[in-house]
Amino acid sequence: MSDLPGWRLRGLDFSSAPSRSKPIVLAEGWLEPSSDNGLPWLHLDTLRPLSTLADYAATLQEPGPWAGGFDFPFSLPRELVHHLGWPTDWPALMHHYASLDRPTIRATFAAFCQARPAGGKFAHRACDGPAGSSPSMKWVNPPVAFMLHAGVPPLIEAGCDLPGLMAGDPQRVALEAYPGLLARQIIGRQSYKADDAAKQTPERRAARERILLQLEAGWTDWRLRLRCPASLRASLLDDAKGDYLDALLCLVAAAWASQQPGWGRPTASDPLEGWIINATAQASSGP
Repeated sequence: MSDLPGWRLRGLDFSSAPSRSKPIVLAEGWLEPSSDNGLPWLHLDTLRPLSTLADYAATLQEPGPWAGGFDFPFSLPRELVHHLGWPTDWPALMHHYASLDRPTIRATFAAFCQARPAGGKFAHRACDGPAGSSPSMKWVNPPVAFMLHAGVPPLIEAGCDLPGLMAGDPQRVALEAYPGLLARQIIGRQSYKADDAAKQTPERRAARERILLQLEAGWTDWRLRLRCPASLRASLLDDAKGDYLDALLCLVAAAWASQQPGWGRPTASDPLEGWIINATAQASSGP
């Protein structure tokens, strides 16, 4: 099991262009074993907004032991990588990808999509389907290709351990998480957030409340119960953009992973494409 005493747990909702009005959000807490043979308690004790990528990079250097769920893709589809002739070794691929600027990435991926038939424009990783996540090569709505471009190089530079992709400091563990996977298990396809103020409705706030109630009661397949101070709970509800709640959902994913052998990494995960916490997938064919 990976759940070691003294470990801090993290969940990070990411932005490739953070600002004070739309920050990266880091949720932090710890896992307490149940005293009555019930579900363990996940204690949320911190919600930190990070308004710059430098602030994000600095958190990765903070000493462990910690494990975090990060809401951005850690790699690209093997099909795309083969088509472009890019390196099929993950560290080399990320080094190459980091060397490109965003206009080049956009143009390269757009050309790939334009040459493909309608309904199959994007290439996908094996883990995207089970997670319900956007293809990691998508550059708009949401721009996850740019999130990968901004988020992964600091993980590498900080020397974090990325199980299945790159060995690093075993006391600073970074895992790919997708908050929508957990949210859909609780509220289905109902929307719980919106950046547009006109869409920040009472119905979306009620959806956020429902997610929190389910987590507090332990009514999910993620096998834990949430505890948090009233002030933080209010922040989770009041943030209509959903960034704080998404960070919490990534924290839940990290807490689940901390209780699994090998952090829950599927045995068939693709060493180039990576994997998403609690999204079982069949690995892509090897090189």
